[in-house]
Amino acid sequence: MKKWLVPVIVIAILAFGIYKWAVGFNNTAVTYEANAKTTWSNVESSYQRRNDLIGNLVKTVQGAADFEKSTLTAVIEARAKATSTTIDASGLTADNMEQFQQAQSGLSGALSKLLVSVERYPELKANQNFLELQSQLEGTENRINIARDRYNESVNIYDIHIKKFPGSVLAGWFGFEEMPRYKADAGSENAVDVNFDF
Repeated sequence: MKKWLVPVIVIAILAFGIYKWAVGFNNTAVTYEANAKTTWSNVESSYQRRNDLIGNLVKTVQGAADFEKSTLTAVIEARAKATSTTIDASGLTADNMEQFQQAQSGLSGALSKLLVSVERYPELKANQNFLELQSQLEGTENRINIARDRYNESVNIYDIHIKKFPGSVLAGWFGFEEMPRYKADAGSENAVDVNFDF
């Protein structure tokens, strides 16, 4: 074997190894990023289910009780704002995520006030349609929480992959950036003050 052939073979093997490593990193990052985007879509789907149920809940409450108009109006307006605030999964940014969370928090607050106000209406609390909708909303809130947790888990896997060395070098070359996580609402770390003063 000729002496000059050995270094060429070594360089070729090293180049092929680096190529395989880079391709493997890129393909794994693409997979993790796509999984995180899909789990974000599941978060939005859960919120959409809640928005759909709220429309039916408001109609049931309107039809079953002489209800405070301001409470219903607040729910309707918050629902409209929540449904108009969406994020394209390919454009997830911390700012977009914060706007989305604010809109959803506003709806959660208005819905909570509505459900507390219902306590004053025994005929509404006994209405089977209302009870069914209330049960579905509770289940949907659980789904939303699970979907948010799964989104954060997917983002965590992706972010670890692109931040660990030496993958972090390739992440910059291939344009992979850290994805925002779903955060708790501001003030949610404080205990809730429950007041049944009607």
